[in-house]
Amino acid sequence: MTPPAGASAFLAAHGWSGVVSPVAGDASFRRYFRIASDGRSAILMDAPPPHEDPRPFIAIAEWLRARGFAAPAIHAADLAQGLVLLEDFGDVRLRETADASADGALAHYAAAIDLLVDLRAHPAEGLAPYDRAVLHREAALFVEWYCPAVGLDVDVAGYRAAWDAVFDHAATDAPVTVLRDYHAENLMLVGEGGTLGLLDFQDALAGHPAYDLVSLLQDARRDVDPAVERAMIERYRAATGAGDDFLAAYHVLGAQRNAKIVGIFTRLWKRDGKPRYPALCPRVWAYLERDLAHPALAPVARWFDDNVPAALRGDPAALTA
Repeated sequence: MTPPAGASAFLAAHGWSGVVSPVAGDASFRRYFRIASDGRSAILMDAPPPHEDPRPFIAIAEWLRARGFAAPAIHAADLAQGLVLLEDFGDVRLRETADASADGALAHYAAAIDLLVDLRAHPAEGLAPYDRAVLHREAALFVEWYCPAVGLDVDVAGYRAAWDAVFDHAATDAPVTVLRDYHAENLMLVGEGGTLGLLDFQDALAGHPAYDLVSLLQDARRDVDPAVERAMIERYRAATGAGDDFLAAYHVLGAQRNAKIVGIFTRLWKRDGKPRYPALCPRVWAYLERDLAHPALAPVARWFDDNVPAALRGDPAALTA
């Protein structure tokens, strides 16, 4: 992974030079590099147009920072090239920290829940709504990508109707800023105190507060102990007074998100040539089936029972090998 052609001139123009090394990519076209020079470091985001637009990331980072949340400071940006120089939060992620210590994981997950409680105190501003149309469009990724990949000819109209019957549970009169990818690989532990640093929030929308809990507690990339999930949901409810309607929303949004992710991971494999993603699907299926067991999901659960045999719920690459 090499830096883009304009990176050296961009960095030099803003007083940076030194060792440039790749940090990570993700499921998008974005790439990240660390610049280390004279005892300081920064992260170069390469968000190449027309595939990516860094402006939403910058706007939401500044919104979060203005309200006391630890989003990266923006040191410099060249929007025409899609280059952004960011504060470096280091390499300590919640993911590896939680994997190393179950007891420590509980404390960090509690901090992540408390951050969401704090976030809901700030009205969502300037964000598109996470409304019924978006929920339908995302859920449709499952029938558009996963079902054909495993050879299923399913009732697409019935699929939409089933979701339409449950999406009232995901409506809210008090939308919050939904970061959408709020999970252990996007939460950094920054500094000696382990402040939670936020990443990957450029797709934020104004929606139901349960969504980011689902992102955190039904994590597509690491197993979350069901006992931890239950304890963290109760922590959130105790802090906010959320009732049983919140639980229904949590499971409806969980099922919707997990169906979407199975579709996205299949698309990343089939369309984008990223072979590691199908192997994550069995974990996501397990979350999805837990959500479908909630009474609020009865219409969607019936559709899955009628259209997707248990033997075809898993890793699409393995199922078609």
